[in-house]
Amino acid sequence: MAIDKDDADALRKAVKLLEHPSLAARLTNMVGIPIELLGRALPTSASQAIATATTKSLEAAVNVALLTIRNKTQESSQLLHRTLAVASGAVGGAFGIFSLPFELPVSTLIILRSILDIARSEGENLDDPEAALSCVEVFGLGGRTENDDAAKSDYFVIRGILAKSVTEAARFIAERGIVEGSPVLVRLITQVASRFGTVVSQKAAAQTIPVIGALGGAAVNYAFIDHFQSVARGHFTVRRLERKYGKEIVFRAYERFRQDIEH
Repeated sequence: MAIDKDDADALRKAVKLLEHPSLAARLTNMVGIPIELLGRALPTSASQAIATATTKSLEAAVNVALLTIRNKTQESSQLLHRTLAVASGAVGGAFGIFSLPFELPVSTLIILRSILDIARSEGENLDDPEAALSCVEVFGLGGRTENDDAAKSDYFVIRGILAKSVTEAARFIAERGIVEGSPVLVRLITQVASRFGTVVSQKAAAQTIPVIGALGGAAVNYAFIDHFQSVARGHFTVRRLERKYGKEIVFRAYERFRQDIEH
């Protein structure tokens, strides 16, 4: 079954969004210093605070994804969510990294609501636990770790790493309901947090620059939410096309487009 032109164009755009995440580059341009260097220079206490805030933020995101979802068809309200994220980023920028334990959960939930809207707009049934948890999965897909080399950092590889935890957690919820602190959910949160934390560290590092302030903090958060909205759009475009054409056909087309872009 051949992919029609409109869907092929959508898939090609998804490849660009998923294979070339630009947050680190955007933050580097914003602060004028390689953001990876700033991230590595953060003190141990800051790294511990980031890890704790990341985990707690994802725990809250999972609860919201599973408890407040209603399957209502609606357009993605990305502008509203960006506006709210910018406001929370302004607060974070004004108080620097000390505000992270309070600001990150707010930003994460705003981003999650945006991801949920994008998922709906791409035809996801968010009454299905697997679809809901795929929204949380976006936080992992949007991260790159230092251990990722070119052969291990493409979308389908990272998605495959996370897929088992998503599937197991969704099956558990479907069979037993939502059990807070269940091992399968803890495993999923831990796995996503290991990747999401990389991007949070980049954001926190940018906000440690003394001249950033409230205005710069708002800009950092705008880039932060825009990054995950782009990843979500690409991810749920791929899932929509998989439902229509089958996973194997979409995978082969995706790989062709990826190679075309890289060469």
